[in-house]
Amino acid sequence: MELINQHTKKIMEGCKERARNCGLRFGDETLEYIVTNKDLIELSSKHMIPTLYDYWVNDIEVLKEKGRYELYPNNPYETVINTRPAISFYNDNNPDWLNVMIFYHVLGHIDFFQNNMFFKHTWGEDFAGRALSDKRAIAMLRSEKGRWVDYVIEFSRSIDNLVGFHSELSEINQSQQIKTSVKLDFYFDIFLQSVRNVNLIEYLKEIDRYNEAVRQYGEMAETLFFSQVIRTYPEFEALFGRHKRKGRRQARDLLEFLLLNSPFLQAEENRWMQSVIEIVRKTSLYFQPQIRTKILNEGWASYWHEKLFLLDDRISGNEVGFARINAFVTSLPRVGINPYALGMRLFSHIEEMADKGRISFDFQRIQDSGLRRDYDKATGSGLDYIFGVREDYDDFMFLNRFVDQQFVDRHKLFVTGIRINPDKGTREYYVRSREAGQYRQMLLEQLYHPPFIEVDRSNTEDNCLYLNHRFEGKPLVKEFIANTMMGIEYLWGAPVKLETSEPVERAREIHPGEAHPPAEMEPPQQRVLYTMKNRRLSRILL
Repeated sequence: MELINQHTKKIMEGCKERARNCGLRFGDETLEYIVTNKDLIELSSKHMIPTLYDYWVNDIEVLKEKGRYELYPNNPYETVINTRPAISFYNDNNPDWLNVMIFYHVLGHIDFFQNNMFFKHTWGEDFAGRALSDKRAIAMLRSEKGRWVDYVIEFSRSIDNLVGFHSELSEINQSQQIKTSVKLDFYFDIFLQSVRNVNLIEYLKEIDRYNEAVRQYGEMAETLFFSQVIRTYPEFEALFGRHKRKGRRQARDLLEFLLLNSPFLQAEENRWMQSVIEIVRKTSLYFQPQIRTKILNEGWASYWHEKLFLLDDRISGNEVGFARINAFVTSLPRVGINPYALGMRLFSHIEEMADKGRISFDFQRIQDSGLRRDYDKATGSGLDYIFGVREDYDDFMFLNRFVDQQFVDRHKLFVTGIRINPDKGTREYYVRSREAGQYRQMLLEQLYHPPFIEVDRSNTEDNCLYLNHRFEGKPLVKEFIANTMMGIEYLWGAPVKLETSEPVERAREIHPGEAHPPAEMEPPQQRVLYTMKNRRLSRILL
């Protein structure tokens, strides 16, 4: 892995200038690396973060992907990670014209990362630097505690999809002045003086460093200041997290509740586990917005790589090559979802609707199909509108708000079903619906949506943790319940109960030629209670 050469870097800088002229906004500094396909396989297990902490599951993923690559070689065009500065990786055999296209796609991603509100907690943070500090901290603990570190990582990662992502964003949107003063007060008044016991000269140097950051970077001063702090003191984030939790009445998620209330983790000999759990939790929070904006993010990058590439005079003579690769990346499959294709076409649809003034109450009131077809206020506000969508939406809001019948009809989209063909004795796909509401619902059902599991404080005691699953239409995966609850029992140090909903099992015969049963025929749900005690799982009906 090495940095791109100066010739290729000059191409990237030219792409930056053109992208900014069209309205994209991103930081000046970026890092671009040349890698082989096999290098990308090794990075993919760590979400493309080279400095992410080591974990045995990553090695398994690398072996699996290497086997798949030997059978089905592929050539990924690029990948980009959200850190400061933004880092992207490219194949070592790309021609210049292809790099132009890829650079525009990457700049679309970077613009999205640095302007979408769901990434607000990542703005200005050098995650690669923080990940390196976390990696060193875990490596140090491994040298002392051995395999127990990996047990804690595994148990924590089994529930790291339950982190309170939206609660974190809500707190960030509160007064920045209050948040700044709390963190700075802890660093200068407690951490440096009581934890690190620095001398007066070092203390004054830190004050001068912060004041210099304020003079140079203004509102970004605190973020940049503390990015250096966590490199020097990897334990700072965990200690500050504990300090904040002392005055907080309620934890934002299960992991944080365990950190704050577990009698087992509070024991002196087990406090080292809190640092590991905090690292797992913070890492999960960092990646949450990427999972929740996949269609929006890839659609935005694809929209801009096509728009900017076609305006670039450096592509002359390579239009056919671009058309072939662009069609491969952004083609709509007949069955399944391509986030690049769906997101790009939806952005174009929204831009056209806004240009014609159709995203308005007046247009929604029109019932006549002819008037709706000819409605055009020529507002010219489409581009500004999609920039607003890029800033404020996630995948759920994006699809739920803008997938309408006109969009479905224009691109000939439909919902597929599966049925038994009695003549051939095989399963076959068929068009179940072309109605926008059903197509939209099909898309929403495939989005990332972790279960909502909260601590029932009224039934929780030191000798039993009671968890309540708020059923939202999707039951928990039974095969994961036992191992996950075993990990929670270990971290809590006492039995754990989980109340959830499961479908009532009843036999039903599906006849040849019959499609899947409609939603109203889905089985009713019943509440059940799982109990994990001494690593043994029991289940009763409520």
